[in-house]
Amino acid sequence: MLLFRSPRVKVLRHGSGQARPLAYPSTRYHPPPLVDLSSRAERERLSRSALKGFFNIMARWKVRDEDARALLGGVTNGPFYEMKRDPDRTLEADRLTRISYVVGIFKALNVLYSEALADSWVQLANRNPIFGGDTPLAYMIKGGLPAMQTVRRLLDARRAG
Repeated sequence: MLLFRSPRVKVLRHGSGQARPLAYPSTRYHPPPLVDLSSRAERERLSRSALKGFFNIMARWKVRDEDARALLGGVTNGPFYEMKRDPDRTLEADRLTRISYVVGIFKALNVLYSEALADSWVQLANRNPIFGGDTPLAYMIKGGLPAMQTVRRLLDARRAG
């Protein structure tokens, strides 16, 4: 039952003349629940596999340790090599988010391109105006999280056609 009239609420009139609000169509899509990165238990659950995946991707992309540290948000040498040697630790939400972007970029590249091109793409100079002739890796290092998000969105848009 409609209790007020608003220009933003569309109503549908039936043959009976009664107005009823339009309902959002039903769908079979149900998004997975959000991961609560403020929860230490969730971060503990995700951290080990995130670090292992990150270091595997860095090896596939042939990224120097200095650049890998920058992608993680400027980790210093000691903690970086400790993470590399023993990934059994709990990461902060920021680092997990950065790794999530890297994994998404890696996945999108492997959907779009051959393995060889997907693995070298981040190291290749790119004429896309977003990169301004730089490599995507340099762009992500300079721009941090917002740049990583931009690259991820660019690749996801290319995947969608």
